[in-house]
This record gives sequence, structure tokens and C-alpha cells, in this order.
Amino acid sequence: MISNTCKYAIRGIIYISLYSSDKKRVGLKEIAEALDLPAPFLGKTLQMLVRQKILTSTKGPNGGFSLAREAIDITLMDIIEIVDGTEVFDTCLIRTTKCDDASPCALHEKVTDIRKNLKLLFVTQTIADLAGEFRENPGKVLI
Repeated sequence: MISNTCKYAIRGIIYISLYSSDKKRVGLKEIAEALDLPAPFLGKTLQMLVRQKILTSTKGPNGGFSLAREAIDITLMDIIEIVDGTEVFDTCLIRTTKCDDASPCALHEKVTDIRKNLKLLFVTQTIADLAGEFRENPGKVLI
């Protein structure tokens, strides 16, 4: 449903929300090692989120990443839109042309409610929600 790049971004943001603060930033190497992800790829992914003002980044010995806004204000959809786009919620699964209620494909009616529910989940789930789940059960989210 979502790309590995997007999954890496979500996991990275959860980690940053758990381990950074106003006074402490989390370095790329630490995040990559903790999540067992390739640092160069994760770095490029996190920089996308910096450009879109989800994260902040500081260079230097005490540099690293932190959240640009509160975790409660960052939804999964915010991240998905930046990394993957919303095409998966809008394009036909079968056709290369537009599929809608007026001109449905064979799967249109079967996936419409699934798409709506999934989109609602992504719009309502925040990084704070997922970070809270991690605090309760550390193996559940990050690794």
C-alpha cells in the first residue's frame, strides 16, 4: 500500500519524536543503526521531510534531526503525501484511465470503501499515537 521509503520515513519520525527534544537532536547514524536502515537512503528521505517542514535538521557535532512541529500535529497522511503522494487513493487499480462512479471498473465498488477507510486512518493517526504505542510495547513499532 505504501512504499518502503514511506515506511522508513514513518519509522524515522517515530524514532525522532521519541528521542529528540528542544535541547537534543538525533543524528542520522543513530537513527539508521537503531532502525536497521541504510543511512544514505534514510538521510535523503528525512531531508524531504525537512524541506516540507515536518522535521528540522542541524549540521555539526551537536546536529541532527528533531520535529519541526508537535508529534500530535503530524499525521501519517502528512508523511504519505510528501513521500508517496496520494495517487493510491485516487487512481484505478486496473485501468490506465480515470475510474469513478460514473464509469466504474470491475473493482471500483469493492475498493471505494476500503480506500475511504484507509485514508481516514492515515488522516487521523498521528506520530504521537504511534510513539505512544512504542512506549507501551517497544518491539511493536520500530523493528
